[in-house]
Amino acid sequence: MLENPAVLARLAELAAGGVRVGLSTSGPAQADTIRRALEVRVDGVNPLSAVQATWNLLDPSAGAALAGAHAAGWAVVVKEGVANGRLSARGLSGRGDVPAPLAALAAELEVTPDAAALAAVLAQPWANVVLSGAGTSEQLAQNLAALRVTVSADALPELALDARTYWQERAALPWN
Repeated sequence: MLENPAVLARLAELAAGGVRVGLSTSGPAQADTIRRALEVRVDGVNPLSAVQATWNLLDPSAGAALAGAHAAGWAVVVKEGVANGRLSARGLSGRGDVPAPLAALAAELEVTPDAAALAAVLAQPWANVVLSGAGTSEQLAQNLAALRVTVSADALPELALDARTYWQERAALPWN
């Protein structure tokens, strides 16, 4: 889409008509895609003004690019804040193997691991909207606890994986 002049021209028309136009990214090269999207121009104007991307404690690789999008005035929507359930009580493999640093932080805050993970996402100054991904009322209630706790924006850097490793592991999950 970013290299298709006809698509970009139509998106520019929509944007000129007041429609907020954005893109959603996924995969290990999200940051590169976001940076490329920020450079798009149609008649000197970028028709894009919003981005949805994955950012979580296991894969924070798009963070700098998302900060750049936010600084450019874009709306930033974060998806997969609990890494498809891996940062919930379900754990990395689905068998309750919550990473020890996250389990300790959640215990300290007296919330579930997913709430602690989402609080870390909410702490990002560039995140305008954080999607919970909850599939049940119970999960939603647990996720909402993130709103009542404070976590540092740079919390738990030891959990971060290389982006390629993160996405390879994600693809291998039985529930994907």
